[in-house]
Amino acid sequence: MLKKNDEAKRVRPATAMVHGGTMRSGFGETSEALFLTQGFVYGSAEAAEARFKGDEPGFVYSRYSNPTTRMFEERMMALEGAEDARATASGMAAVSTALQCSVQAGDHVVAARALFGSCRYIIETVLGRAGVASTLVDGRDLDQWRAAVRPETKVFFLESPTNPTLEVIDIAAVAEIAHAAGAILIVDNVFATPMQQKPLELGADVVVYSATKHIDGQGRCLGGVVLSTAEWIEKNLQDFFRHTGPSLSPFNAWTLLKGLETLPLRVAQQTTNAAAIAEVLAVSPKIAKVIYPGRKDHPDAAVIARQMTGGSTLLAFEVEGGKAGAFRFCNALEIIKISNNLGDAKSLITHPATTTHKNLTEEARAELGIGPGMLRLSAGIEDPADLVDDIERALASV
Repeated sequence: MLKKNDEAKRVRPATAMVHGGTMRSGFGETSEALFLTQGFVYGSAEAAEARFKGDEPGFVYSRYSNPTTRMFEERMMALEGAEDARATASGMAAVSTALQCSVQAGDHVVAARALFGSCRYIIETVLGRAGVASTLVDGRDLDQWRAAVRPETKVFFLESPTNPTLEVIDIAAVAEIAHAAGAILIVDNVFATPMQQKPLELGADVVVYSATKHIDGQGRCLGGVVLSTAEWIEKNLQDFFRHTGPSLSPFNAWTLLKGLETLPLRVAQQTTNAAAIAEVLAVSPKIAKVIYPGRKDHPDAAVIARQMTGGSTLLAFEVEGGKAGAFRFCNALEIIKISNNLGDAKSLITHPATTTHKNLTEEARAELGIGPGMLRLSAGIEDPADLVDDIERALASV
């Protein structure tokens, strides 16, 4: 029988990420056990009936829940300050599950227009096909949120900081508007990480993550997680989750548990490195603009000071010379690798206009501030001096 430990109660995040949610078998293993099983055996037909009715605690089927997956969920709950969570097969599974289980035909969603392309597809296309209307607004303009509300509005959705322009939206203010309208607020908190921003404490109702990013942080696996109150999970998510099957594999859950152990250390170093890179880029005449939440010249500096505890592991910047200049810069890098992923231990750079946001029209990209020379850089955990040297070599090629 698995035994739950309570070592993560009333401790700080770095300790909770090592001990939180751990369940041990009778063997007393040090590392979390990996339960590669689809189903579970019952001692009797009566026990099976009781398990399915919910009268007896325990696991039924790994599509619903699994001991390893549950350990990951509970560790994320300890970090986020959430009552309950469900782990999903990817970050987009988390986003689509949270949105789809919250609405039905005839409902309306208001979302910040600065979204990852796949999130925008879910809101405008997938929900649209199901008869759910949507309105996109400038997330930083609170009056636009208010003006977009309809009687049938059920959900507000945003990501902050945004991908890739690192806009920071006032979560507390948007949550207040949503709740006044009788809607819930869902926040994609991937860019901030749970180490630097706590949306639930700011008034959000649901938080989603692509655990593929910082939580794994080492380029190994896909995963996602939805966190909220126990009541919201039970009322809205549980049946949808059980019947549609976006569940996380036990092996990936185990990998993500290992990633959480080092999350505080990695995010701290990544943030230090991102700040160092931003300082170098900011003084270069070959860079038209630098956007980094840790800098005082960030347009949303006042909001950042209120709701974030750190800068960011990511930055965006505009290279002189448009797409050609940006490509020359990327191709001259040696340590920093070209990839569309982020939050990794390795520093990664991407050209959003031709990768993550290529499906948007040129006009839509321009509206979001994604120019042809814009690059998004995700700082890794390398020595900051080596990263600065790499940046300076690339600048020489522009």
